[in-house]
Amino acid sequence: MNHQKLYPHSISSLLSVCAALVALSGCATYETREMLVTAYSSDQYSTNWERHPIFFWKTVIASGPRKGKPKNVGITSSGVKARHGTIAADTKYYPYGTVMIIPGYGKGVVEDIGGAIKGPNRLDLYYSTRKKALKWGKQTVNVKIKRD
Repeated sequence: MNHQKLYPHSISSLLSVCAALVALSGCATYETREMLVTAYSSDQYSTNWERHPIFFWKTVIASGPRKGKPKNVGITSSGVKARHGTIAADTKYYPYGTVMIIPGYGKGVVEDIGGAIKGPNRLDLYYSTRKKALKWGKQTVNVKIKRD
């Protein structure tokens, strides 16, 4: 039995609906790349800061390459507050706003840079505590990078 004769419009209607759903979903593609992924938090050891010796109750200053300059702890280089899902990457390869999926961490967005984060195969993930960051440690994982 030929169902197309009985329902001539149903197949073309179904195809039209499917095409519309695909168009609305955005159809993002993901590239998978093996990367060395480390972790950081807002503590002074991860982000290299110390209290100002005189105004210690207010001011935090950088103690690394920007030694002596004021520092906003927990604020990323893109200007947003670091939270779970904040990724530090080399913005020459992954501009701010790049979405990534990291196994064992979840979905994240590039919102920060890091002094040791150089090249296309290196990331740093934000954790709320130093203990959680140390638990992640350093891992090589297959990261999915959203490409529009």
